[in-house]
Amino acid sequence: MVTQRPISLGTPRGRRTRWTPPLMACAAAVVIGALWSGLVHLGLPLPEGGTSLHEGHGPMMILGFLGTVITLERAVALGRAWAYLGPATAGLGGVAVLVGGPSSIGPVLLTVAGVVLLAVFVAVHRIQPSVHNAVMAAGALCWIAAGGLWLAGWDVERFVPHLAGFLVLTIAGERLELSRLVGATGRSRAVFVAIVAVLLVGLVLAAVAPPVGIRTTGAALLGLAVWLARNDVARRTVRMTGAARYMAVALLAGYLWMAVTGVLWLWIGRLHEGGPHQPYDAMLHALFLGFVISMIFAHAPVVIPAVLGRPLPYRPAFYLPLLLLHSSLLLRLVGGVAGQHLVLWQWGGVLNEVALLMFIAMVTITLVRSRRRRTAAAR
Repeated sequence: MVTQRPISLGTPRGRRTRWTPPLMACAAAVVIGALWSGLVHLGLPLPEGGTSLHEGHGPMMILGFLGTVITLERAVALGRAWAYLGPATAGLGGVAVLVGGPSSIGPVLLTVAGVVLLAVFVAVHRIQPSVHNAVMAAGALCWIAAGGLWLAGWDVERFVPHLAGFLVLTIAGERLELSRLVGATGRSRAVFVAIVAVLLVGLVLAAVAPPVGIRTTGAALLGLAVWLARNDVARRTVRMTGAARYMAVALLAGYLWMAVTGVLWLWIGRLHEGGPHQPYDAMLHALFLGFVISMIFAHAPVVIPAVLGRPLPYRPAFYLPLLLLHSSLLLRLVGGVAGQHLVLWQWGGVLNEVALLMFIAMVTITLVRSRRRRTAAAR
């Protein structure tokens, strides 16, 4: 999901072609189920499905959908057959939660996927030792911790910080690597490592002393957002045109939402679901929608070609779902949560999903048209 320069270790094109379509199909099925569950959580009059679907909304979206995409990207980059066990178990685990399989099968498969991802980072680190690989490996450990707590019977809201840690550290590790392009100093990189250490301490504390852990994690998220905004290459590429500017705008907008998340976690200091359109909703979706989905939009033009082996031409229309994502999130959080307006909260949530579906549809159409043009040109 988040790499711009995947490590190429001689990935066989045939292997990538053979494994990728069914794994992407699993991810597509899981995200549709997660989005349906999201509409039910908004209180819309829709069939709820089973308990697994309703309660597994967050893990399905984060580990089932995003986990499949991230582990697939890593498997393609590493080019080893065993690495595809990660996206396979992530996709199957997400589907198991979606269809309401045996109570533990989904969490078990998803946790195994996290273990495989960690093994991939260990293998990469042996080839190219680096701080950014270690940071991403720490993200995989957060995934494993979340899966373990889920298997132990914890409510989702109690291990949400670890789900957040998985995505934040994965993305931050990649951006750390790219920060070298703008000459981040050794001191600046040491600050980054210190912030990551505080984040990990916060995640540990969140499991044993939630108020302290949530606030510590929030402080780290705020510090990390500031660091990324100051050191990311996006500060330069936003002055460019075309795809470079689009990606930079999406990245910088995501960092802003991470900063908002840090402030909310510091201020509120607890994660408790409660009723509809409560602060819990803002604390989660400022990060998982505002930051993470914005990162997906930003990196699609380079990650999709790396995974599928097909070019994804940039289109100015990609700004439409990006704008809708951030404006609808503002509506959801400001009008719905802060203003306590149920209808605005629901509309914001629905439009959040429309933005994601719009982006997926636009990417799919662009890929199909690009392939047709190349086929026609080859004739």
